[in-house]
Amino acid sequence: MINRENNPDYVNSFLDYSTTILNKSQNSIKEYNYDLSMFLKYLKIHFNLTNEHDFSKILINDISIDTIKKVKLDDIHAFISYLALEQKSKPATRARKVSTIRIFFKYLCQKAKLIETNPAQDLETPKLDKRLPKYLNLEDSKKLLEATGNVNNRNHERDYAIITLFLNCGMRLAELVNIDEKDIDFSENKLNVIGKGNKERTIYLNSSCVKALKNYLAVKPKAGIKNDKFNSNKALFLSERKERISRRTVQHIVNAKLLEAGLDSSKYSTHKLRHTAATLMYQYGQVDIRALQELLGHESISTTEIYTHVDNEQIRNAVESNPLSNL
Repeated sequence: MINRENNPDYVNSFLDYSTTILNKSQNSIKEYNYDLSMFLKYLKIHFNLTNEHDFSKILINDISIDTIKKVKLDDIHAFISYLALEQKSKPATRARKVSTIRIFFKYLCQKAKLIETNPAQDLETPKLDKRLPKYLNLEDSKKLLEATGNVNNRNHERDYAIITLFLNCGMRLAELVNIDEKDIDFSENKLNVIGKGNKERTIYLNSSCVKALKNYLAVKPKAGIKNDKFNSNKALFLSERKERISRRTVQHIVNAKLLEAGLDSSKYSTHKLRHTAATLMYQYGQVDIRALQELLGHESISTTEIYTHVDNEQIRNAVESNPLSNL
């Protein structure tokens, strides 16, 4: 939860605007709050407004809008440099903070009209390294499913359904834990999920998903489910405490099943299973890139294009297939 008392009023107004007008998810709001809190704490040090250098002890609710009006592009660059050199932040982390700062100042200047000039107008995003996504190959994916489906394991129906959805549908962790039973339509073999930006999309279920879900629902607890703020009584996946399953619990399940399958759990995660689903569909299903974009819920096609990579064996085969290779 965000402690709004720790924020200046203009930060809380920005968060409210992001929630109600931009329709950002609560996870995005928390990230905005964290990023801006860190930025404002840095400004206090940068502008000599405090002698404290321990970020955890710096308060920001007393930073006036007049201080914000003094911020120049160079000051923002200094913050990004601090993140890189002092905090050793990765380019992706810095890029997220740049995005937050850019949206924040745009709001202050154009919407709230609390500042006359936008110092972040020409702020550029740090260049990101293009890395191929880590994913399980087909054989390792089968090993993971086999290990998860072991009937000697407690909650094997639930855990098998979870792994099956990850590997077949490529959904995000947040999407999976928020699925309610009512979101599933077995008459058309599909389910609705809420993705980034509170955008709803339809995911179609193949026979493996349908079978896994029905097997789980047949043994899912019916009584004693908590009616709490997480709407556990509506949730598809439940913890042993009969509450909506948490992200941490799902991550623990995936980690444990990877180990049981003899796979390196330090290399893979729930998000890597999303990469696995996308890569397998592209490599084996000859899925159109636009269809894959829709399935994964990507706003930009460039995000989906990371799955169009080819492995070394494919490159080798391409060279060997050259008609000039045997001359």
